[in-house]
Amino acid sequence: MERAARTGAAGGQRRGVFDVDEERALEALRLGWGEAYAVCFDDSIGPDGPRWRAWRLADQGTALDGRTPDELAAAIRADWARQGTP
Repeated sequence: MERAARTGAAGGQRRGVFDVDEERALEALRLGWGEAYAVCFDDSIGPDGPRWRAWRLADQGTALDGRTPDELAAAIRADWARQGTP
């Protein structure tokens, strides 16, 4: 039991410091912003790699994106500050 707690994930492999659990990150973003924004993770590899994306539900506004969940959250907060409530 102690070894499992030290190594983290099942199978004895540790997650990297910058690894992201996409499902948990989506859940957190949707919990905080889901009433005002549609949020998704686009894992198709384009020139910039996978992207985190969001769209304001109240209008057909510009898509917001980020390379990490934190970047997307910052873009959402900035958009919310500019636009206000739907």
